[in-house]
Amino acid sequence: MTAAHEHPPWYARLLPTVAAYWLVTALLAVALSVPGAKDLIGPDNDDAMRLVEVRDLLAGQGWFDLMQYRLGLAGGTLMHWSRLVDLPIALLIRFFGLFMRQPAAEGAAAIIWPLITSGLLLLPLAIAGRRIGGVQTMHIALGLGALFIFTCGKFDPGAIDHHNVQLALAMWIVAMLVDPVRRAGSYLTAGIACALAIAVGAETVPLVAVACLCVAVQWAWQGARFAEAARGFGLSLTLAITAAFVLTVPPHAYAVVTCDNLSFGFYSLSALGGAGLFLLASFSGKATRPVRLALLAAAGGLLLLAARVIAPQCLGDPLGNLDPMLTELWLNGVSEARSVVAELKNRPETAGAFYAVGLFAMGVCLFRILQRKDLELHLLLFALIGAAWAITLIQVRGAFLANLLSILPLSLLITDLRRASQLEPNNASVALAYILGVLASVPAVWGVSGIVLKEGWGAVTLEGLSASDTAESGECGGPATMQVLNGLPPGVVSSPSNSGADIIRFTPHRAISAPYHRNQAGMLTELHIGLANPKEAEAFIRGAGVTIVTFCSTDPQTTALVRIKPDGLYAALQRNEVPDYLQPVGGPVEGFRIFRVLPDRP
Repeated sequence: MTAAHEHPPWYARLLPTVAAYWLVTALLAVALSVPGAKDLIGPDNDDAMRLVEVRDLLAGQGWFDLMQYRLGLAGGTLMHWSRLVDLPIALLIRFFGLFMRQPAAEGAAAIIWPLITSGLLLLPLAIAGRRIGGVQTMHIALGLGALFIFTCGKFDPGAIDHHNVQLALAMWIVAMLVDPVRRAGSYLTAGIACALAIAVGAETVPLVAVACLCVAVQWAWQGARFAEAARGFGLSLTLAITAAFVLTVPPHAYAVVTCDNLSFGFYSLSALGGAGLFLLASFSGKATRPVRLALLAAAGGLLLLAARVIAPQCLGDPLGNLDPMLTELWLNGVSEARSVVAELKNRPETAGAFYAVGLFAMGVCLFRILQRKDLELHLLLFALIGAAWAITLIQVRGAFLANLLSILPLSLLITDLRRASQLEPNNASVALAYILGVLASVPAVWGVSGIVLKEGWGAVTLEGLSASDTAESGECGGPATMQVLNGLPPGVVSSPSNSGADIIRFTPHRAISAPYHRNQAGMLTELHIGLANPKEAEAFIRGAGVTIVTFCSTDPQTTALVRIKPDGLYAALQRNEVPDYLQPVGGPVEGFRIFRVLPDRP
């Protein structure tokens, strides 16, 4: 690797380069998505619900109050999302609101925020690429990163859920850990990024755990040479996770353990782990490698014991307590929640986009390890990509993280192939290897190839290459539907769960069902309403205080309920058999049939 003093200051070349890649990517994304957009907020339910949460914050709902009062049964649903993501979006809306009307301010914020996060991803990607392979590798990494941003959907204008923030933080972690000089500042930054990743969402906890383990093993192996970096990482992780805990968790919930967000469980284990590493690196400077490994093993055993005592429920499937009915009728229909088996069964043509690049990257890392070329770097990358890829086998949503992290080893591979091609310009085999290496490093290439082979070029869309965080949509609902609902007195709506977030966003009503695992009671109530025969369904409707029932015959969940219970309420509505306690409100609107619940008869 080229010595640092041979390069100009990092900011003299890196920042303008990142800015150029970001500007091209951002302008292209805006030009292709915004002009013809009917809605500036992203299409996922999470985008709509995030906007609702931000609106509530701006309207005066307390910082620590994450209750969504218009979701679920009476009393609302306590959400598990972080205010750390709500805050910048709220500030953008407030800023644009100084010279725009509220809907325009929300739309402007929804366009700008994903573009900001894409820049926050490209910057550490450039740092990492330059650190591991120099300027040429940096450009290749930025090119692959720009393609990733453009095709994964998580950075599209309107994408305001927390996944883009998580991806950016993951890249900051990796970029700091691949520092060849082992600067304490890099590892201090990595510790902060780990803490923020946990605070933003629990999906990154496995990656953070593997990153922490890698740092600990590096200290145990290298000893004094790595002690300062280990101390910086451990101390910053402990302090940053403590700050995030105090800033986002209400005092009355300090002792509560939940497994889907930052709570006492994740906080205590992260803080203990960081503090333990800091102490080990500070007071065992003269210990031999076997002693350091023994000390690390003992500390790891104590941490696992603490996990068993403090948060045993978080050591298994975080959705393990989901009602079996919800697993069957909701979760199994969520694209991002599919396992590799379900993905290969349901959409084998797109499986390559989710699994192939990560597998290819791990193969490259393993080959380099066997060659003992940049051994420590490739061991680190293999562990981190492996953790993300393992998540992908369980839930396909992990593919975004695996594909992102794969950029680094694959950029090094492409750099080597490019150099070989330049050295032998007339060698067709080397040129072909270079071209194939580039193509195999792009997830969209695998996805497009699979779709074309199965369905032809006409079936290729960017949406088809990105797993959606919602169940498959039945194309019901829209502005006209919301206009009809807004004409009814504020009440409680029973609708398919995939419509709940939009109902909460566009109307003053409370939706009993929306696709969030903390709203099990509301989702189950809607399912029982649809499954029960019309007479029994009335008891569920009145028990939940429902005043409006919407019916979408093409919604996949509704279709499943009709198939399961031919004598149920939804099956009756499908046959246009309307019970006497429901009164149609006009005719079908955008696929929806809307019914008012009549007062209970004496």
